Amino acid sequence: MVTVAVTGLNAVQHIVVLMLENRSFDHMLGYLYADSANVSPVGDPFEGLTGTESCPGSDGSPVEVYQLTPSTPDVYFMPGADPGEGYQATNEQLYGSAGSPKAGTVPSMTGFVTNYAGAIKDNLAKGWHVVPGTTEHMIMGCFTPQTLPVLSAMAKGFAVCDAWFASVPTMTMPNRAFACAGTSQGNLDDKAKRFTVPSIFGHLGNHGIPWKIYGETKQPLTKLDFDDTRHAPASNIGLFTDFQADAAAGKLPAYAFLEPSWSSTGNSEHPNYNVALGEEFLLDVYRAVRDGPAWDSTLLIITYDEHGGCYDHVAPPWGATPPDDAPGEFGFDFTRFGLRVPTVLISPLIPAGTVFRAPGSAPLDHTSILATIEHRWNLPALTRRDAAAPDVGGALSLTIPRTDDPLAGVQAPTPPPAARALAEQPSHLEQLRDELLAQT
Repeated sequence: MVTVAVTGLNAVQHIVVLMLENRSFDHMLGYLYADSANVSPVGDPFEGLTGTESCPGSDGSPVEVYQLTPSTPDVYFMPGADPGEGYQATNEQLYGSAGSPKAGTVPSMTGFVTNYAGAIKDNLAKGWHVVPGTTEHMIMGCFTPQTLPVLSAMAKGFAVCDAWFASVPTMTMPNRAFACAGTSQGNLDDKAKRFTVPSIFGHLGNHGIPWKIYGETKQPLTKLDFDDTRHAPASNIGLFTDFQADAAAGKLPAYAFLEPSWSSTGNSEHPNYNVALGEEFLLDVYRAVRDGPAWDSTLLIITYDEHGGCYDHVAPPWGATPPDDAPGEFGFDFTRFGLRVPTVLISPLIPAGTVFRAPGSAPLDHTSILATIEHRWNLPALTRRDAAAPDVGGALSLTIPRTDDPLAGVQAPTPPPAARALAEQPSHLEQLRDELLAQT
């Protein structure tokens, strides 16, 4: 009898997603292949930085991108303040105006510095911590691979997606809703609210497919967002220590969704929190999966919910499929994607040095997570958006799992201590979680 190799998504038994906070692609990975003229070792072209990109400053003079190296002062707290977020701030960064652009208008991507100048003033007016010496040009700082050894080793050792976009050009909660349910029901803000549509978690449960949401050290925020997660059995909710135990025991569910710590001194990587703590968390997640017995059949996806006001040079495309008929805030019709966010695909079935993009006209976005799950387990789509989204199965091109470990010997940077003012600053998402908890 001839044995036919199980390949692509069919070889995957476990999908693990970790979604971090508010960083753009250029800001985290733009210099990934700068030393090789933005071409990966296997010859894949990479849409990274050349070092000549710039935005006009408040005085009109150009402010060029620059490298955030291990010797940059306060490097793991860059860009120093919390940049502008939300639909209007994003429009200012892309188009230079808070108003909605005319359909199809290609953004100039030149408003990041001037918008950040206003964000610094807003941070100070609210009493938020700002790294001493922060200036508007710091929004153009982008990390080198040496500064982010863990994320960069993942991106080089497996697959990096250089055309993965946030689902909507706005802040955290709407993009997380798209990642979990394929719609934000018209919402574009981060106010405490519950989404009344089915999520991918309830969708899986209805089809008898195991799932679990893991908070870092506290009950996950995602549990509180949807009716079908809020009322889910306790066995579907855990902490990161439970994830580590499940991975070590070979008991990961078909779909595992991980959250970071939302504290201002936590590992979410929200600006201007400590990115080195995020590097430690990334390595812990990888080691849990890589060292577990189900490694050969696991796909780990690392992504970020939105760009958080950080610089990126690639104009996000139009042509997004509206998920439903829900009217959007600000008159937004959900036909425009958000900015590029760092996304890495990790599996022993992915060749090292892969730069993965969607093969068709629709780009990868957060609903590609849903499409990947739905295509793997033959589930119907939740909305029109995930029905149109491409999956990431094409990245899994090997028929025999690799046995090497691209992160062997890689160490996370030592986290510097946080300023007392930052440690005392309440986190917006912690406050939002508390508000939702109070409503239960």
